Amino acid sequence: MDHGGHGMHMDLPPFTLGRGLALNGGDPFFLVGCLLLLALYGWGVFRLRRRGDGWPVSRTVSFAAGVLTVALVMCTGLNDYGMVMFSVHMVQHMVLSMLSPILLLLGAPVTLALRTLPTAGRGRIGPRELLVKLLHSRYLRIITHPAFTLPLFIASLYALYFSPLFDTLMHSRTGHIAMMVHFLLVGLIFFWPIMGVDPGPHRPGYVMRMLELFAGMPFHAFFGIAVMMASEPMLTTFKHPAVSLGVDPLTDQTAAGGIAWAFSEIPSVVVLVALLFQWYTSEQRQARRSDRAADRDGDAELVAYNAYLASLEARGRG
Repeated sequence: MDHGGHGMHMDLPPFTLGRGLALNGGDPFFLVGCLLLLALYGWGVFRLRRRGDGWPVSRTVSFAAGVLTVALVMCTGLNDYGMVMFSVHMVQHMVLSMLSPILLLLGAPVTLALRTLPTAGRGRIGPRELLVKLLHSRYLRIITHPAFTLPLFIASLYALYFSPLFDTLMHSRTGHIAMMVHFLLVGLIFFWPIMGVDPGPHRPGYVMRMLELFAGMPFHAFFGIAVMMASEPMLTTFKHPAVSLGVDPLTDQTAAGGIAWAFSEIPSVVVLVALLFQWYTSEQRQARRSDRAADRDGDAELVAYNAYLASLEARGRG
């Protein structure tokens, strides 16, 4: 691996990506994080089941799939190739920022934590109380507001790839990890107010959520097109790939732009379907509540009417 002026280069043999997809080729930081997330979520579901409460299997599957997508791009040999090929790095970026967050949020981890963490008792503060306090904090209201999430989502593309910041971060393992964690957090913050199942401080109506979703996608698509149309390599890190890779940097960069452009469409459809389903179920719940309220009002009117008839009958007998 070369840490010189051309970024981080690895002399990987060509056509060995399948053999490289082993856990020892990935990043230990993300491997530990993924295992910890799965263990904590599984512990929460187990606690609910043990006390007789239900938890949707679909949520468990969604969360596990979200963690596995993170593991796939960061805990396998794919991560090594992402250090030397722009196209593979872009796959990592798009998965971490636009696929993994959607799956993780559909797993409702915050709701699971609120249901499983024990209360600390009167006058005491424990993990559950701290979580509730965070959910109602001004800080969280700010970072989940569209005025913050949209600029952050857009800046994470343009400010990173069209400045020296990317090459600087890629010169160290710590910088690379920080960048990948940033991608994941930005995706979570962006999609949480839009389609997250968990309670949040900023939750606009469904039409506004759709507008928030589509407001960011054109900027994302334009970024992909700009990368595809660049006439020379943009990033020093990927400018001189190892000869054994057999990769032309400009062709690889064009592929990276195409990946970014494609990912601006696919997750949008997934989120839109999730939003429409949530909207439908919300309307159904509201209709059931209205029906129950109408039934109660009708019963009350019937009781009052019967009482009125009984009073008339009593007066007639008197």
